[in-house]
Amino acid sequence: MEKLRKAVNEIAYCKDLTKLSPLHRTLVPVLSFASALYSVALSLRCSLYQSGLIHRNRLAVPLISVGNLTWGGNGKTPMVEFLAFWLADSGISPLILSRGYAGGDETKMLQRHLLGRPVRIGVGANRAATASSFFEKYGYVDPSTVSERLWVGAKGPSHFGSEEIGVAILDDGMQHWSLQRDIEIVMVNGVTLWGNCHLLPLGPLREPLIALKRADVVVIHHADLLSEKKLKDIELMVRDVKESLPIFFTTMAPSHFSDVRNFNSNKPLEALCNTIVLCVSAIGSANAFVQGIKKLGAVYVDQLEFSDHHMFQLTDYDRDPDILKHLNPFEVLVLCSQLKIISRKGITEDGFKKLLKEMLTDIPGRECN
Repeated sequence: MEKLRKAVNEIAYCKDLTKLSPLHRTLVPVLSFASALYSVALSLRCSLYQSGLIHRNRLAVPLISVGNLTWGGNGKTPMVEFLAFWLADSGISPLILSRGYAGGDETKMLQRHLLGRPVRIGVGANRAATASSFFEKYGYVDPSTVSERLWVGAKGPSHFGSEEIGVAILDDGMQHWSLQRDIEIVMVNGVTLWGNCHLLPLGPLREPLIALKRADVVVIHHADLLSEKKLKDIELMVRDVKESLPIFFTTMAPSHFSDVRNFNSNKPLEALCNTIVLCVSAIGSANAFVQGIKKLGAVYVDQLEFSDHHMFQLTDYDRDPDILKHLNPFEVLVLCSQLKIISRKGITEDGFKKLLKEMLTDIPGRECN
């Protein structure tokens, strides 16, 4: 199964299918047929929502959706974490709504990173029902109070207790159409972009690029690994779809390493200088991870790559601490990184936060369903 996933991934990101190996080309007709069926199902689903035949729920608090158009590696979860930190530090308790995909590994990571902050994490396929259960348990505040609190800042007077939920963040939410959102943030992996521009499973696209018209903000992730020309080309592609879209740029900024035998340990990034490194990953953008490691000064870097959210066995090398401990006598380190907004041509992190504040302030009258 892992080999098949890798083959499909290689096809999805190959812009010239004629250059594929003979074995890979045998898969193209099957994937093309499946992609056509997916396109029909997607169009039907979209029509049902647009016509109102399928009901869309409105939450009692503002909802920020973080999603993408392609599978994996776009920085969705790091952006969710970034937003949760920002809101919590502003005196607002956010609720993260996740479907808990593939055993909930990302949810567990968020829980570790956000420990000690007034952040709630709700897991479940029916995210409207999950949100309702959290509102019943912790309460929620009026959206206008949230807006005021954002502009006052964390040092201002608190208008509500830390238990009450002020904003919901929808993780991987762009295709979760059953919830109405107030802000739609679309993450784009600048390294792999949209692959061969075909829909799943022939290509990596969950929706056609025209879906960017629904976005309120586009974020180009891994922008530090791209040339200025490449960044300009991506901007032009995005603005061809929606000219008025605000575009921001992000990177995963490494902070330190942790030893898997003691996750409370902090090792400096310089620990990799003049070493030989094997990068083990099960993420959507392994190449970006490897490029980042190379920048830290290793003599030689190799990689062992699994598909995103790979369900590891005991014989696999995994980011799971219990399994990584089996790699004795080698030193096994976990790279700790955080999403950072890159300053570029007057576009800054403060500008990003200000834009979100304005969007949350300008929310029209809300009716909860």
